[in-house]
Amino acid sequence: MPFHFSERPHRPPWWPENEDWPPVQGRMRHNPLFRRLGCALFFFNLLGFGVFFLAAAWIANFLGLVRIPAGSIPWMVPLGAGLLFLVLAIIAMGVFGFRRVFNPLDDMLEAAGRVAGGDYSARVKERGMPGVRSLARAFNNMAARLYLEDERRRNFLADTTHELRTPLTVIQGNLEGMLDGVYPADEANLRMLLDETNLLAGLVEDLRTLALAESGTLRLKKEPTDLLMLIRDTLTAFQSKADATDVSLVVEALDDNFIPGNENALVVEIDPGRMRQVLANLVSNALRYSPVGGLVSVRYRLAPGRINLDVADQGSGIPPADLQHVFERYYKSGDLGGGTSSDSGGMGLGLAIVRHIVNAHGGSIEADSAPGHGTTMHITIPVS
Repeated sequence: MPFHFSERPHRPPWWPENEDWPPVQGRMRHNPLFRRLGCALFFFNLLGFGVFFLAAAWIANFLGLVRIPAGSIPWMVPLGAGLLFLVLAIIAMGVFGFRRVFNPLDDMLEAAGRVAGGDYSARVKERGMPGVRSLARAFNNMAARLYLEDERRRNFLADTTHELRTPLTVIQGNLEGMLDGVYPADEANLRMLLDETNLLAGLVEDLRTLALAESGTLRLKKEPTDLLMLIRDTLTAFQSKADATDVSLVVEALDDNFIPGNENALVVEIDPGRMRQVLANLVSNALRYSPVGGLVSVRYRLAPGRINLDVADQGSGIPPADLQHVFERYYKSGDLGGGTSSDSGGMGLGLAIVRHIVNAHGGSIEADSAPGHGTTMHITIPVS
């Protein structure tokens, strides 16, 4: 199936989740600062032209170049004086207004230079005209987002180094031990080394998948897939891990119209490899936080033009402060929820990759959770 690039620009990873992409192109509707400055300049020029016209007419009459009726001169003098006073007042107000505009802009220019130099802690005081205050507020929000993104990037690099170093150290140590005759090169030790290399390969693949997704080049290989069989195969792969903690893995149909045994009921056009990655990540997370003797369920529902998948656990749930960030890259529980440490393990890439894969299928994913009541991941994928 040929792959077609979308004409819509790719949504950058730093764009806020609650704002539409691409942004709506307006005509300064929400920031009328420059329109106000333009109107003030227009009226100032108009008054200046009036004063200049009266002064030129009076001088021309004094030099005898033109003759102004004597009855017009008495009202021209106070009119000119009034216009001159009005122009001076406008100049004074303009100087005050420009100071209110350009002093905060000078502060923002200095802060922008600090941000450009890598100091993302730079902030500006919100002062001046309403439009300038809005600009300062937007700058502070941008700087705060850059600061948070930089902190996550630093944490990600540290976590990546740690996660990659651990399997490499184990592999290197055991291979050196085998060469020195300390460890026998038997099946048990070789299998342990194979497990470590698989772990290392998985970490590298996650990094590659995230890079492809965020660059907009993640390709899908869609084919008719028995989704029910895919779900069961995924759960089978986690059965031994579930048995170790006495957690039950179940598949539930939430569609009354689904007839068990109908092999074509759940044959959909998806990328089976990527969807297996989605389910494996969600089931792995559910098992990680499920209590002993708990239940992890994968529920599916057929609907016109789409299929809904839910992966639910009976764990401790996600705090509300963390819930809105769970699909962000580099995020790990505790990073943004007021905690002092991360407690989710891994590098914080799993759910970000899940979201990208689901979005690549044209679908959406949402998290529903409350402390003490478990977590449910809702996936909606359009199907033909």
